[in-house]
Amino acid sequence: MLFSDMFRPRLAAIIFMAVAFLVPAQHASAEGDYPYEGVVEIESAHDFDTLWSNLEAAVKEAKMLLLYKASASRGAAGRGIDIPGNGVFGVYRNDFAVRMLNSSVPAGLEAPLIFYLTEMPDGTSRLTYRQPSAVFAPYEGGDELDAMATELDEIFATIAAQATQ
Repeated sequence: MLFSDMFRPRLAAIIFMAVAFLVPAQHASAEGDYPYEGVVEIESAHDFDTLWSNLEAAVKEAKMLLLYKASASRGAAGRGIDIPGNGVFGVYRNDFAVRMLNSSVPAGLEAPLIFYLTEMPDGTSRLTYRQPSAVFAPYEGGDELDAMATELDEIFATIAAQATQ
């Protein structure tokens, strides 16, 4: 057995532990910067389930596609655990996807765009999303990507207003 082969498992363990200790520190730092550029938070008088239903209807009315919806609270309830309501909706549409990819292939990482619903302690709810123009700002896609993001800003603002009113 070579000397390097003997220490390889220990080296791997040391690297793993170093990464494990660094990840939480990075996460805590990121939270300190919240809300991020372009984050919109809208308080709603609706309860969580009503906001959930309203958001589904508003996405459909805006002729956008609800590509997925997920809820940790609903999943937990299925396991007998009660936590405050929360959920994410992934929303996009293929014509926007084509325009985005024609402008910037790396920007494809950001699709679909997300709405985040949370239940508040008083029984009301909050709808949070990041404006598409802020989401796509880091990407070099020129005027076409900027124009698409601006269109999506208006659509997302309309969806959010309709769901929360």
